[in-house]
Amino acid sequence: MNALERFLKYVTFETTSDEESKTVPSTASQLILADYLAKELKEIGVEDAVRDELGYVYGHIPATEGAENEPSIGLVSHMDTSPDVSGKNVNAKIITFDGTNAPMIDEKYIGKELVVTDRKTLLGADDKAGVAEIVSACEKIIKNKIRHGKISICFTPDEEIGAGADHFDFERFNADFAYTVDGGELGGIEYENFNAASVSLTVHGVNTHPGSAKNKMRNAVLFLQEFMSMLPPFETPAHTENYEGFYHVSDVSGNETEAKLHMIIRDHDKKKFEERKKFVSSVADFLNEKYGEKTFELSVKDSYYNMREIIEKHMDIVERAENAMKKLGVEPVVTPIRGGTDGARISFEGLPCPNLSTGGMNFHSIYEALSVEALSAMTDILVEIIKAE
Repeated sequence: MNALERFLKYVTFETTSDEESKTVPSTASQLILADYLAKELKEIGVEDAVRDELGYVYGHIPATEGAENEPSIGLVSHMDTSPDVSGKNVNAKIITFDGTNAPMIDEKYIGKELVVTDRKTLLGADDKAGVAEIVSACEKIIKNKIRHGKISICFTPDEEIGAGADHFDFERFNADFAYTVDGGELGGIEYENFNAASVSLTVHGVNTHPGSAKNKMRNAVLFLQEFMSMLPPFETPAHTENYEGFYHVSDVSGNETEAKLHMIIRDHDKKKFEERKKFVSSVADFLNEKYGEKTFELSVKDSYYNMREIIEKHMDIVERAENAMKKLGVEPVVTPIRGGTDGARISFEGLPCPNLSTGGMNFHSIYEALSVEALSAMTDILVEIIKAE
């Protein structure tokens, strides 16, 4: 099987993660794909491939004879898909892009083959494309007896809910450095990501019959609306790019008695990140002074941090990826991630782990697409990165 065939197989598995779940992995369906991948790795020659009790898939390819002193390189991708859009019954198809038959795709892809959906679900290129590329690269290395140091492989669950690195077994993985294969368009290399925090807010109100509510009703929905109105209107994802941070309200629910909000805070700059968290807290404090103590109950929790401060000490591994791309005619594009990867948290635990492209576009969307050409190219790039001279 090539990377495309693998990818089309993987997207038939529903692996949506669930932020409200208390289990690991957060959804049992992820275990089905994990078991399949462990079996597939064994079939291509990764003899120790295994799925652990928490849904992580590990495997190693020993160094070829004479290459035992080469660095041990790790490859990581995640199996789950975002809960933002359904990942059930994905109907993937291959089209030739004509400029109109796939929304939000750059015109440079005109005439190229893309994998898209029927626009009822996401596609799952984030990050089943990365999984397919890693498995296919490993198969090529084994089948063609390419000289290499030890290769470590891990496929994680629950990355989309920020928990992919929670139970990552560094001792079992055992690599000198690694790459997550979880980026976007071909050529992307990323070693900067957002500092990230999640915000949960519960607003307490008082309900009574609206006909006699004067000076009695405390409408929690309207109180919550007031909180949202105090957030900077042009500091949202729809108004920011590159290194600009944002506040993003992702979920709102409630009634007169109780209303809830979930939002995320993002910024590449650590100082600005801390200021954003303080600002949100100050808004809640102000409204509590206005409406009464504990009317607004706010919780702010850090999710991950910018890995730049770690990777800057290991730029040789970024250069290794750049050189591999250039050798195969792909122009590397180093950009900051407007998001996060397992690699950010893995890096802070002592394993430098920048992020590489997959060829995917419009993640977390019914307009998600994957370049067929990029899928093949990334497989070859991974082989080139791992290959020992």
